[in-house]
Amino acid sequence: MRKIRRLPILGDVLVKEKDKVEADTIVARTFIPGAVQVVSIAGPLGIDLWETTKYALKKVGEEVKKDEPVAAVKEFFGLIKRFAYAPCSGTVEILSDVTGQMLIRESPVPLEIDAYIPGQAVEIMPKEGAAIETPAAFIQGIFGVGGERKGDLMIVAKSPEEALTDKQLGPECKGKIVVGGARITYEALQRAIQLGVKGIVEGGISDYDLTRFLGFKIGVAITGQEDIPLTLIITEGFGEMAMSSKTFNLLKEFDKKPVSINGATQIRAGVLRPEIVIPREVSKEELSCFDDAVFLEKGLLPGTQVRIIREPYFGALGVVSELPVQLQTIETESDVRVLEVDLTDGRKVVVPRANVEIIEE
Repeated sequence: MRKIRRLPILGDVLVKEKDKVEADTIVARTFIPGAVQVVSIAGPLGIDLWETTKYALKKVGEEVKKDEPVAAVKEFFGLIKRFAYAPCSGTVEILSDVTGQMLIRESPVPLEIDAYIPGQAVEIMPKEGAAIETPAAFIQGIFGVGGERKGDLMIVAKSPEEALTDKQLGPECKGKIVVGGARITYEALQRAIQLGVKGIVEGGISDYDLTRFLGFKIGVAITGQEDIPLTLIITEGFGEMAMSSKTFNLLKEFDKKPVSINGATQIRAGVLRPEIVIPREVSKEELSCFDDAVFLEKGLLPGTQVRIIREPYFGALGVVSELPVQLQTIETESDVRVLEVDLTDGRKVVVPRANVEIIEE
């Protein structure tokens, strides 16, 4: 597994190539310029615009503290005093005799990027970031909310068909990435927040419970930036949907192991899936099998396992049974390439090829 850890603006890279890193190791740091606050001077002081510089107590480049006087007028032997105050701490960036204003730039905000996964820095991008690699088990969900989080995996459900309720969650779940089965309830989400759970991996969730949890209805934009205290990853779809036994058993295999998760999802204009990354130990012999290996992407073939990513079969799993060569007209009156899928529930459906994603093993 390779993860690119890149700053949004240029900064300093804190690791070197071949350095060993932990998931919490800071690999790059930068400072985001602070916001600009405008202080009106001429108006409050009752002076002409061109006198702004004359009565300013601070010059361009000087630091100021919040509520500190930055300009003042004294009249009638000091009996009348008028002041203009700094609305924030920062640095004077502009002082204008044209507008009668002072512009104060707030202090820069530090921004740090961690490694996200333990491993080795294999590539350094000067002033931008680094690429981190590690042997890992990797699972993609169908939908998620919440950003990057790290914690130990904790299997709560006894089977992939078991729903996750608030009664199954206790103090031992604090700081953990909890794994359920078929569906998580709104009450369980609220209980998880109270306990300090970092993340939840679940087969399904009702649209109603998700909206109640977030406080708003999810649109088509990218998720992952929600202001919520935990990350939620749905592996199958909306409703009462049992987690794939293959996914559940893989997660169960790594119970109590540290994992990294990210709920960011985007379906349109570039596919982005929520993910679960489980770093794993491998022998030198096993690791050497990947050196100079050539991986061939076969693409869609009969027998390929797929997941449907759009309605009306959103989240359904199946196996490709046939790939018709001829274009077919769909409901939108577009002529597209389609495929036939044998779903796990026994149905045979025909869907556009763009509506499926390959499940790799």
